[in-house]
Amino acid sequence: MGLFKAIGGAIGSTIGDQFLTTIQCEDMGNDILMVKKTNPDGILAKKSRIIVAPGQAMALYDNGKIVDATAEAGVYSFDESSSPSFFGGDFGPVFKEMWERFKFGGAEAKEQAVYFFNIKEILDNKFGTPNPVPYKDWGHPIMNPRTNSLVPMSVEVRCFGKYTFKIENPATFMSNIGGNRERYTKQELTEQMRAEVIGAFSNVMNSLGENEHKIEVLSLPNKTDEIKEIMDQEVFDEPIRNRGVKLVSFIIESLTLDEESKKKIDQYELGGDSYQQRAVLTEAYANAVQDAASNKTGSLNGFMGIGMMNMATGNMFGNMNQNPNTMQNNLQNASSTEKAGAVATQENTWTCSCGNKNTGKFCSNCGKPKEKECPKCKTINEGNAKFCKECGEKL
Repeated sequence: MGLFKAIGGAIGSTIGDQFLTTIQCEDMGNDILMVKKTNPDGILAKKSRIIVAPGQAMALYDNGKIVDATAEAGVYSFDESSSPSFFGGDFGPVFKEMWERFKFGGAEAKEQAVYFFNIKEILDNKFGTPNPVPYKDWGHPIMNPRTNSLVPMSVEVRCFGKYTFKIENPATFMSNIGGNRERYTKQELTEQMRAEVIGAFSNVMNSLGENEHKIEVLSLPNKTDEIKEIMDQEVFDEPIRNRGVKLVSFIIESLTLDEESKKKIDQYELGGDSYQQRAVLTEAYANAVQDAASNKTGSLNGFMGIGMMNMATGNMFGNMNQNPNTMQNNLQNASSTEKAGAVATQENTWTCSCGNKNTGKFCSNCGKPKEKECPKCKTINEGNAKFCKECGEKL
């Protein structure tokens, strides 16, 4: 059972009278992906005429099996006695696989039909990232003070664009998606594809931000070729291919940074080309100084960290990047001063009779003056006493 391609000029000629019925599919446009056609009784008459239009592929279905197929435009004659012909040029191997996959054989024919597939490029499919996507922006590198090396700025972007696709393998599409439906439309597929396209695009974004590519975030809309190439190489669109569908083109129409990323880039670019690192690090440096001054574990540790950061950035913030011996002496002096201050504070602390600890002349809890200890007999006297109540020693 198979197809014979009719000779040229058969349509509209006396030879055309040999065809009993004609089966064809109207233009499927950009919205219909698969259509099932048959006669009212579900049986194809011998020498039925089947017309395949440009941009269409056709599969001949007989009681649960595919018996022939073609993607070559033309007029064909259905013959029950012939073997599969598998016209179709580039789709030949695909159709042979299709025939093997669907041939169950042996059963009496109860349903015969022709399935038409839209193999044109399906246009105007929109996508957008619902949430910002992280990106490593090498267009604005910053200094890592811990490793003394440049690292990409972390930003988050939203992207919107369009993609196109086409049915690449009708056998896989019919087996995994279309089945024996009367009609299958683009709308039934694109909602799922949109989520998978966004997932594939996010994976591509991660690759574009790696050391191999180092593409600036604001240049992404001009890198559609690179995006498609990486997607093909890494097979990021594998779930889509498993349906017999292939992504053809991928276009970013708009790219927007979130507010925090905009602020970071604006700060970076404030200093101009000769101060690429200053704009980002100035704010961090100011915060570090403030934190060091109020550091509960001691300002020494905080300022040591600032000194290390300043050395890593090439003395960006003044003359802290000085001779190591001088810096060490300064740090040691700061340490001694800090320790002396801590000891003095501890010695001046006294406990009031109400239990409250104080450092001033009066209790901050009850207002009583600080009690006086006699230097001779060590007797505790009231704060306003001028002589020891035990030995008379002047206080």
